[in-house]
Amino acid sequence: MISFNQIPIDLRVPGQYIEFDNTRAIQGLVSQPHKILVIGQRLAAGSVAADVPTRILSAAEAETSFGRGSMLATMLAALKDANRYTESWAIALDDAAAGAAASGSITIGGAITSTGTLNLYIGGKRVRAAVTSGDAASTVATALAAAINADTSLPVTAAVNGVTAEQVDITARHKGENGNAIDLRVNYYTGEKLPTGMTVTIVAMAGGTANPDISTTIAAIAATQYNTIIMPYTDAANLTALETELSSRWGPLQMIEGHAFTAASGTHAALVTLGDSRNSEFVTIMGTGSSPVLPEVWASVVGAVDAFEPDPARPRQTLPLPGILPPSESARFTLEENNLLLKDGISTFEVDSGGNVKIQRLITTYQQTAGGVPDTSYLDVTTMRTLAFLRFSVRARIALKFPRYKLANDGTNFGAGQAIVTPNIIRAELIALFRDWEDAGLAENIDQFKADLLVERNTTDPNRVDAIIPPDIINQFRIFAGQVQFRL
Repeated sequence: MISFNQIPIDLRVPGQYIEFDNTRAIQGLVSQPHKILVIGQRLAAGSVAADVPTRILSAAEAETSFGRGSMLATMLAALKDANRYTESWAIALDDAAAGAAASGSITIGGAITSTGTLNLYIGGKRVRAAVTSGDAASTVATALAAAINADTSLPVTAAVNGVTAEQVDITARHKGENGNAIDLRVNYYTGEKLPTGMTVTIVAMAGGTANPDISTTIAAIAATQYNTIIMPYTDAANLTALETELSSRWGPLQMIEGHAFTAASGTHAALVTLGDSRNSEFVTIMGTGSSPVLPEVWASVVGAVDAFEPDPARPRQTLPLPGILPPSESARFTLEENNLLLKDGISTFEVDSGGNVKIQRLITTYQQTAGGVPDTSYLDVTTMRTLAFLRFSVRARIALKFPRYKLANDGTNFGAGQAIVTPNIIRAELIALFRDWEDAGLAENIDQFKADLLVERNTTDPNRVDAIIPPDIINQFRIFAGQVQFRL
């Protein structure tokens, strides 16, 4: 007897009744949807309140929603430049009431004896002020402050100091620790130089305190799955909260896994200290060194580039990071320093001969087991992305093939067309799924999989099947080592 889904078994009215069954319609692997969530601070000018998940289609929409020059609008603009296609959402936070905004200063000095241009970089964005031979330092300072304030996309505002007319005071738009990482510098590109006689003294941004608490954000996203989460903060409290939430989401009862990307600037020692303080397979921290670009922009671009990659197992190395400016050549980390960072949970980048920034290796902060034993099992982002997809495809295969089936022991006799499944039928389906993984380049070693695959009926719950699914997931070609044994 065939198991129908919609045609009643006791139907007596004459006619031809045909239903549709899609349980065998989909062949191969099911495509997994991907959503990005960007977390960041808003300005009062934004039209969207804090803690409201909002879908964002463009940088212009982000500015309207969260305020031009806001952290969140800046992050979303960078994300859209790197990846316009992946579905993107944002949740805004207000500045912490107890926080303080970072500040710095730029002081103009010297006797200017040539006409030229002052090129100032704020968070990697260039601001120009015209300089004429003979200008007083205070005149240049006034022009510079006006140029800064004219660009409302910048993360800062400027004002000429009320006591020292040659000094421009710089204040972050937002309260919080991230303002301390806003880079101030002059003459980034080759050929840029100060007009003859001019001097510029920069006091770095400092004094920013108290990032917003993302606990309200975590509550706002509820049970919605975001495969990529972009996080601007690296303070211990917020990282711990996010790691805890992601650990729960990756668990077998929620299975709404996602991966978080953040970034941090600073010295090699500071990045090592940060990496050694974390141990999560669900979070990636990109070390930006002394790049002029804001760390939260780095996080947005890295997350966007990773999310755009359709193959979860393909290594991300050499993927370009559009819009990212590298540190000056003399300030870039060496091979030895990058190797140490990768051993301390910090992801690394490289710079090609054209000055383009590319991913070198994208890792998680996971370094050791709960017992303190060094462990590389969750080292690479590709491992986590692959595991997430394999689990998704197992769930999809079982749900699509056996949606309303009865369960029987192996060897049970039942009529053709009956909606009955046995452990051996499920085993065969998992082996077929493994073949699809092989074809997609996600797993290898079918003989090992068959030998270790275990599918059995639960001994205490007759409605349950238990399985051990042991894929040997594909690895990545990262290192080639050779020895040239030459002859004379």
